[in-house]
Amino acid sequence: MKDTSVLVAGIEYKVRKLIEINRKLQLENKELTNINTEYRLEIEKLTGLNQQITDNLNNKIITNTLGSETEVDESRKIIQALMREVDQCIALLNK
Repeated sequence: MKDTSVLVAGIEYKVRKLIEINRKLQLENKELTNINTEYRLEIEKLTGLNQQITDNLNNKIITNTLGSETEVDESRKIIQALMREVDQCIALLNK
């Protein structure tokens, strides 16, 4: 009988210890879940900021490219006008 009461007391101690460990783990789980949620929000915020910066960069690149194309077209027009003028001069010299 004495052995039984010792065994029951040991089991009760171990159960109380397991309950305490469980409580601590539940608290830790809740804290980690909150931290995880904060990190997810931060990731969403940074992803949005990254997308905004990428869009701005793409707009700058497009603007610079279009600006360059306009300059190229203007340069081609000037060169064509100069070539026509040279052709006219050559035609006058050949007369």
